[in-house]
Amino acid sequence: MAPFRPERGGRKLGASTLRTLDVDELVDGQKLGWFSFNLLLWSFLAMFADGYDISVMPFAAPALSKLWHIGPKLLTPLLTASNYGVLLGAPLLGYVGDRFGRKTAIIAGSTIVGLSTLGVMAVAAPWPAVALRFLGGVGIGGLMPNTIALNSELSPKRRRATLVVLMFTGITLGSGTPGLIAAYLLPHYGWRALFVLGGAVPLAVAGCLGVALPESIKFLARQPARRAQAAALARRLRPELAGEDIEIAPGPAQVSSGLGLGQILGPGFRFITPLLWACFCMALMANYFLNTWMPLLYTSAGLPAKQAALASSLYHVGGTVGGLLISVLLDRAGMVVIAALFLAAVPVVAAIGASAVSFAALAPLSLAAGLAVLGAQFGNNASAGLLYPTAFRSKGVGWALAVGRLGSIVGPTVGGILIARHWSMQRLFVAASVPMVVGAVAGLALVWLCWRRLGELRLSDVPRSGRAVA
Repeated sequence: MAPFRPERGGRKLGASTLRTLDVDELVDGQKLGWFSFNLLLWSFLAMFADGYDISVMPFAAPALSKLWHIGPKLLTPLLTASNYGVLLGAPLLGYVGDRFGRKTAIIAGSTIVGLSTLGVMAVAAPWPAVALRFLGGVGIGGLMPNTIALNSELSPKRRRATLVVLMFTGITLGSGTPGLIAAYLLPHYGWRALFVLGGAVPLAVAGCLGVALPESIKFLARQPARRAQAAALARRLRPELAGEDIEIAPGPAQVSSGLGLGQILGPGFRFITPLLWACFCMALMANYFLNTWMPLLYTSAGLPAKQAALASSLYHVGGTVGGLLISVLLDRAGMVVIAALFLAAVPVVAAIGASAVSFAALAPLSLAAGLAVLGAQFGNNASAGLLYPTAFRSKGVGWALAVGRLGSIVGPTVGGILIARHWSMQRLFVAASVPMVVGAVAGLALVWLCWRRLGELRLSDVPRSGRAVA
């Protein structure tokens, strides 16, 4: 095996030489193997539980509407409460991740999601359920930015976007699972069956994460008291280092304080960050409009309940396909593929409302809409994890997700208002396509801006102060 080269020098330590290794070269030079698979697996499972909790309430809504005698107007707070929680959870647990470690914040978020989801089974009225859904949103908001940051900081640059996107396919598979449970189990076991899995899985995952999930080596290297942990993790990343005395150089100091707005809107990011926020906001606005109201609209239009649940689940299956597509193309084509998916989503989403009300017509359109809308959001998630440096990466991703949640609140809220005003299905889905037009414009502007800075469109090489993002 070739000798390991990325080192800054060494000094004598007793009879041996202590080697100082550059953390960026250490991570970027690793071979994909068991360490990367383990990281991807547990991050995927955390995202699966996250995605399930995001989507569980729309599938329970028809049963709860009958049980509690509430219509679309009163259902809206129940369906959007978790998005308000994300507004708090994303920057709050993003701060926890930057201050105390990505792993700590991920375990905390998964625990909050599990407990709050189980709690919904015990309530007998809408407003306690709204409070629990808000609390669950805090956990959801914390899971996303820290999982993105952790995978970005432990993945080699040449495969970073791919691995981040593959990890995020857990969300779409998790989001599609409540539809399957609603179709096959809800008629026999009632609406509470939806929340048993949604609470038990994230709690089980949280327990396993404490043992199986690694901490970010870039975070550990910046904590003087945890340099020994960083060295031990380096040996797991690079087995050829076993038996050597090493320490990890964290790279140039980057001061991170407060909630990070001064950094993510500072030099090098003052235009990139608002454009990224616009992409997040528009994709999530369209996604949550569709994710929240699609099951109810399909049922109201005359589709049998089982077929409506299955057709809605295909939206998330399409999202998984979009994630896999992005994972292949993002490292090669860069942000231009994100803008292309925004553009592709516009006619597909609009066509749903104009199609015949049948499973044969709605199923493929739901699949295609998920591919384009969720594929674009996968690209957004990956780009956020790559654009910001280690010192404030969780904050940068957290703020992007938090601002994006404004879209995830506006989308279903406006949808509820329009449904209450008896808009036709055709007009509703045309309205849902409008945010993707705006997102396409913002995505193309981001491509142009990075082209000016780099002379190319590749995300993973976006520099700050003349060097690659750490």
